[in-house]
Amino acid sequence: MINYRKASFFTSAPDIRRLPPDTGYEVAFAGRSNAGKSSSLNTLTQQTGLARTSKTPGRTQLINVFNLEEEDRRLIDLPGYGFAKVPLQMKLKWQKSLNEYLEKRECLKGLVVLMDIRHPMKELDQNLIYWAVEVGLPILVLLTKADKYKSGKQKAELLKIREASLAFQGDVTVELFSSLKKQGIVQLSRMLDKWLNAAELVEPQAGEIEGEAANDQTTADAIEVSDQSAASEPDQDTPKAD
Repeated sequence: MINYRKASFFTSAPDIRRLPPDTGYEVAFAGRSNAGKSSSLNTLTQQTGLARTSKTPGRTQLINVFNLEEEDRRLIDLPGYGFAKVPLQMKLKWQKSLNEYLEKRECLKGLVVLMDIRHPMKELDQNLIYWAVEVGLPILVLLTKADKYKSGKQKAELLKIREASLAFQGDVTVELFSSLKKQGIVQLSRMLDKWLNAAELVEPQAGEIEGEAANDQTTADAIEVSDQSAASEPDQDTPKAD
């Protein structure tokens, strides 16, 4: 498992040309400007100020990069979309930056799309998911601010959005999330571990290596005995193994 508490801010970039080299593994967080994107990153990393939250949603204009302790693993906070009361020219600039990143960043391995559970699957959310499905990118939809609903309502909304997500015909997973109640952290961490290829970071222990070697030797001995037995038996009309 990756220790997300070790995440640290690396840089903010206006476009992909100012990002770190396009190598390793990245997972991006995207969503409407009031979906709780910064809060989810802070909750995941157990750091209150890693991702800055603003009293005016949508003011973040840059692609924010957070390095993980593991080499070449990063979390990306993309500019929010669809809410801020800013000039049209600025919105278009944000949109261009977002599209460019999603289309050209080769090391992007997964996309977390955050939606307020009270206002899910807006047009821009759906457009983003359709794009990700088209390029074969796996998506985790987090229904944020789940604490705004009681348990029964949460489950009903979760089932409804999971059913709706089937229409995308892609690798789309939907989970509940609440920064306030720390709900959904385990599901988010497991998915990120998978996308960031955490298994590659785990080196086998000495005992495991010895055990594997012993198993290999046992298998080899069994094959040798089998071959000797086969040599002492008359030929039979049986198909050869591939």
